Amino acid sequence: MTAATDSTAPRAADSTAPRATAPAARPPLARPPLARPREVVVGGVSVALAEHLGWRVGLVRTLFVVGAVLGGGGALLYVWLWALTPLRGERPGDDPVSARSDAPLAVRRRVPGALLLLIASGVAGLVTIVAAVTGDRADPVEAAFTTLVLAGASVAWSLLLDRHDPGRGERAGVAIRSIAAGGLIVTAVLVLSANPSATTAIVAVMMIIGGAAVLVAPLLLSLWSTILAERSARAREESRAEVAAHLHDSVLQTLALIQNRAEPGSEVARLARAQERELRDWLFAGTRPSDADFAAQLRQAALEIELQHPVRFDVVTTGDFTGREFEPVLAAAREAMLNAARHAGGEVSVYVELRADALELWVRDRGPGFDPAAIPADRLGVRESIVRRMARHGGSATVTRLASGTEVALRLPLADRPAPSPAPEEAP
Repeated sequence: MTAATDSTAPRAADSTAPRATAPAARPPLARPPLARPREVVVGGVSVALAEHLGWRVGLVRTLFVVGAVLGGGGALLYVWLWALTPLRGERPGDDPVSARSDAPLAVRRRVPGALLLLIASGVAGLVTIVAAVTGDRADPVEAAFTTLVLAGASVAWSLLLDRHDPGRGERAGVAIRSIAAGGLIVTAVLVLSANPSATTAIVAVMMIIGGAAVLVAPLLLSLWSTILAERSARAREESRAEVAAHLHDSVLQTLALIQNRAEPGSEVARLARAQERELRDWLFAGTRPSDADFAAQLRQAALEIELQHPVRFDVVTTGDFTGREFEPVLAAAREAMLNAARHAGGEVSVYVELRADALELWVRDRGPGFDPAAIPADRLGVRESIVRRMARHGGSATVTRLASGTEVALRLPLADRPAPSPAPEEAP
């Protein structure tokens, strides 16, 4: 019994000993997003792929070159990644920008691709001339085709890739296109002069047509861009018109019905009115001639007051206010509208008429009304903000108590405006 007990003692001790824990699983490595840098050699694909995979840039470039040599797969893969890989944001931490974005993508390239292609086109042009002179030993057609392809590639590079490069402006593109077109035409003339045969004539015609196409290419690209922009704008306008028609037949009608059924000056009517105006401004944004004229500013002031007080303004303007501002009249009218909202509420009419000699404005409410002469001397709202403000700018303001409500009339002469004079102290 003792031996058995002794034999089991170590096992019990071993069972209570701490067990070795398995090593914790390593968290997956966070790879940077696949995005091309903005400072590149040609396209930035190798740098983006190397940083994403954690490889060396030289190894990635070598693989692309080897793939391009062995069947051209590396070149196709490079072009595919170039077209689909987004660009990094302009600042650290920004989201990548899609390569198919409509916004200009500023990329700085250290290799002048357009210039190298233009030099290669010039070399091919010299080969074409030599082939035309020694027609029995070389064929000028292949060399001329190579010259055309390289010249077109240089122009396409300058138009598509160097167009938004901060290091290469519009002058560089114009120089590339001019040299390419001139080189093609000069090469065609020299080839035809050196060997005026049927083959060289065809070659010369091809190169002259290519030179003309190089000159016309920027115009065609600009025209195509304009057509696409107009088509996109037309599609947006049609979509906005459809949405506006649908909302006009549903939401706007409902808001108008709520305003008619609700009590005048109630909270429900005020909110419905504000939502209706905001929706109309959103639907018809940009359709007005100008947003910086007096009529637009007056309506904006009415909307802001409606959002704060239980009042509804009916603003009617006659005349062409496009591009014209009348700051003193606008400030006085805003004060009159604010007084009407505070003391009368309900429906307030605002009528503005722009004549050849003066601007006239009336604000009429349907409240209990008040006597301007009974305003205490320490209350300067009407006196300073309306009457004396108009007088300081050569205009006039009158406050009249009606049978039901109050009317504020403002007038500002436009021609032969008298010199500003202080209002009399006894003016209400």
